[in-house]
Amino acid sequence: MGVVVAQVENVVGERVLIAVQAVNISRLSTHPVPTVPGTLIVVAGAGPKDSNGAGKSSFIASITALLGDEQWRFASGAKAVSELLFNAELASGAGARQWASADHGYIVGVFAPAGMEDFTAAKSVDAVAGEDGELFEVTATSGGAVTVWLRVNQEAPHLEIRWREGVHLAAAASEAERVARADELWASLPRSAGRRDVVARDLTKVLYGDRVRCVSFLSTSVRSKVATNLLSQPLNEISPERVFEAIAALTGLDAELEQEREARRDEHAKRVRAALAGERLAEFEAESKALLATFDRRDQARVRLAGALRCWRGRQARRLADAAGKDEALAAELARHQAASEAAAEAIALVKAEIGTLKEDTLDRSVTEARRELAALQARAGKLDADRAVAENSADELRGMIPALEEARRFADGRDVPTAERELKEVGLRLNEALKALGVADRETASAQAALDDAEGGPAAAQLNALASAGVGATGLLDALDVAEQARDQGGPVGDLRLDDLRGWPGEHAVIVDAAQLGAAAAALAELPGSVLVSAAGVSVVGAFDGVATGREARIKAAEHRLNRAMDIQETAAQAVRNEEEAVAQAQRRLEGAKAGVRLAELERRLSERRARLSELTAALEELVPRVAEAERQAGALDFRARTRDMEIERLDGRRHRHEAERAQAREQEAKVGAERDALKLEALAADWGGTVETAGEWVRALPEEERGRTADEWWRAAERLLDQALRDTFPQEEDEVPEELRFLLQERSGSTAREQATFAGVCGSLASYLRAQEEYEKHQRRQIEAQVVSRQRDLAAADKGAEEAAQSTAVHRAALTAAIRARLTRVAEEFEKLDSSYGGYGATLEFPVPPAPADPEQRWQWRVTPKWRRGEGQGYVPYNRRANTALMDEKAVKLVCAAAIASSGGGHLCLVLDELGRNLGKEHRREAVALFRRIGETYGITVIGALQDDMEPYAIDACGQYIKLRRSSDAMPYNEPPVIVGHDQHADRVRTLAAYVDRTAEGHRASS
Repeated sequence: MGVVVAQVENVVGERVLIAVQAVNISRLSTHPVPTVPGTLIVVAGAGPKDSNGAGKSSFIASITALLGDEQWRFASGAKAVSELLFNAELASGAGARQWASADHGYIVGVFAPAGMEDFTAAKSVDAVAGEDGELFEVTATSGGAVTVWLRVNQEAPHLEIRWREGVHLAAAASEAERVARADELWASLPRSAGRRDVVARDLTKVLYGDRVRCVSFLSTSVRSKVATNLLSQPLNEISPERVFEAIAALTGLDAELEQEREARRDEHAKRVRAALAGERLAEFEAESKALLATFDRRDQARVRLAGALRCWRGRQARRLADAAGKDEALAAELARHQAASEAAAEAIALVKAEIGTLKEDTLDRSVTEARRELAALQARAGKLDADRAVAENSADELRGMIPALEEARRFADGRDVPTAERELKEVGLRLNEALKALGVADRETASAQAALDDAEGGPAAAQLNALASAGVGATGLLDALDVAEQARDQGGPVGDLRLDDLRGWPGEHAVIVDAAQLGAAAAALAELPGSVLVSAAGVSVVGAFDGVATGREARIKAAEHRLNRAMDIQETAAQAVRNEEEAVAQAQRRLEGAKAGVRLAELERRLSERRARLSELTAALEELVPRVAEAERQAGALDFRARTRDMEIERLDGRRHRHEAERAQAREQEAKVGAERDALKLEALAADWGGTVETAGEWVRALPEEERGRTADEWWRAAERLLDQALRDTFPQEEDEVPEELRFLLQERSGSTAREQATFAGVCGSLASYLRAQEEYEKHQRRQIEAQVVSRQRDLAAADKGAEEAAQSTAVHRAALTAAIRARLTRVAEEFEKLDSSYGGYGATLEFPVPPAPADPEQRWQWRVTPKWRRGEGQGYVPYNRRANTALMDEKAVKLVCAAAIASSGGGHLCLVLDELGRNLGKEHRREAVALFRRIGETYGITVIGALQDDMEPYAIDACGQYIKLRRSSDAMPYNEPPVIVGHDQHADRVRTLAAYVDRTAEGHRASS
């Protein structure tokens, strides 16, 4: 495939771009846009609010991609071009739910020879949509128009290129149909590289033969890398470094500078490889040295391990010989201890016999009997003494009760208990009679008091009060009668009535009322049944009375007399009760005195008995005291004899204990000596030595004089020291890999000397086994190290040679690049001089000293370009960053950009694409600057395409060679409307055909909608 691509180069050749069509590119309309080569083409916009949002930047960016602007980084796949695809979310916020983002699109360009006039217009739109798909008919296929299709994909490959002779654009009545037609045309185009399509990395070579066809200043976000725009700000505000970057971008020096940086990177990488080779050699030599030192240490470890084993052999021989000599001394000492033990045993037997003789005496029984008799007598005396104390206490208590009883006995007045009880009973009977009489008197007094209260209140008080409340006048019947006292007492007649006849009559409740008020009175007394009404109409009897009292005053007097008589009787009865109560108290005291006399007699009897018992106890105690003293004397004598005997036995026991201690000590020493003989382990030592005591002695005697006197500990310390040195030589670092068996033995070895000695043979054997296993490996490693050192030395020499060659190559490349940059900048300076002299200036040039190459391989080689111009005829050049008027700065910036573009064209057609055209130009100089672009473009055959803002449009529309206005009236519209194009072109037929095509497709779109 690479051969096929190499055979097809420079497809476009000297043709120039005459038409562009974008399909699914940003929000651009799919309508073809004709372009007039060799003049100034301005691109304006009409968005929903202003020129923003109409897709100007996307339009000019798609042209730069079509023309192979290297700032898209085609060699890296040109992934940034895929960002030009239609994005529904960016095109219309609401449309994101109605439209889908494009996964691919097309940038189509029609290229025709400069000055070609053999265009034949198609007859109708149907012809456009014919099988061949050509918009124009061309008379010859060779050297005529060619249509280049760039398919832009969201996924890799991001660019695919196809082409065909003739004009092949997507023609249809609507946007959707043109998109579908574009896919059909793409499918019908032949693959450009045999079985596959040409991709981004081959675009410039295949289409343009590696010639620069486009330089651009895109200062928007359509590309990740934005070159410095000399027209985006005042020229004197741009640093010399950025001026060079802008000229480098316009003239294609970026790629060569990148190649120079790659050469420096290669040189740096080779120098780094050489340094790494040297470091690796030094590191390997250091590691080898360390490894060889390790091998040497292990050889030394083998020697020291052999010495450790010899010292261990000497320790075993010395221990066996020393143990044999010590065993003979211990045998003699053991015989001495056995004899001492036997003598102590004989002495112990004699002492025990003497102690047995002393303990056979009857003294212990006598002492026990005397102590028992003494204890009995002392107990009897103690009991008698206690009984006497009890008797004395009882007699004292009885004597203390006598005075109180004698005082109480005086109240009896000589009466005995039965007499006092009889008198108390009689007085009690008299008191009861007095109490009864007092009760009768109390009732009579209460009755008299009630009668007095009734006499004073009136017998019919309730009836009179009720009638008074009802307003009826009345008088009590008994209150109206006045009976003489003698008549009341005698019960004589009163008028026609007798007092006796009134008895039982309820006269107390009778009232006298008027006959006319009898009914009202009866109603008023309805709540008091038993009332009696007396009137002229008759008597109404309600109840009866026990007696009749006539006359209120008489009744009151009679009641008072009765009350006084009753009170006198009550007082007399109360005095009688008090007298009888005193008599009862007196009789009670006499009874208690009589009883106290009886108790006093009993107490005196008991006291007499206690005194007799006390006399008996005192006599018995006096009789027992001599017997207790005699028993104490006998018991003391026997105790003294027993203590004397016990002291003798204790003395004998002490002697026995001493003999037993001597025997025990002798036996202990005997056992100790036996243990020491056993601890010598002569058999084990002989087994460790591997021979007899005699051979061990001979080995020791055969030693040199300086070693013959060494002790076993000295042999051990020497062996231990040599083993530790051998271990350190074998494993100098703690993290070294120690064999598992040896690590276990070393862990068991640590902690005590005994454990070290017990594991010494095992450690030596394991270490010797490890060293034997490593010996062959170390010999092989020595040979490998020698070979590796030789090999790495050869690698270092080759790396040094490569680094030197790379340095020379970089120096040659830098010299060639310096010459190329100087030549390119010189040509730009020459073109700058020509343009300035031709268009109103006095001459201009560029100053560009050669900077030193950076030491950092990642740093770009930074050049400085200082534009200069004359301000008057015959004057010297003045640097651009000196103070000057704005118009002069704008004019020089335009000329410098055009000079760089002319210099980069190499004599062929060039397209200069500028974003934000004239953004920094002052209002009074904008028209002149735009006109200057057009004149330079037409003079030098440069197509200048510039996007501009609204404020620049009035100045550019009259001065440009072609005017293109992209339109989008609403944010809800995802795609642009058909563009407005005004231009001047010598090929009238082509212009008319394109215009008819655009008009026809627009009408078809309106008809379909």
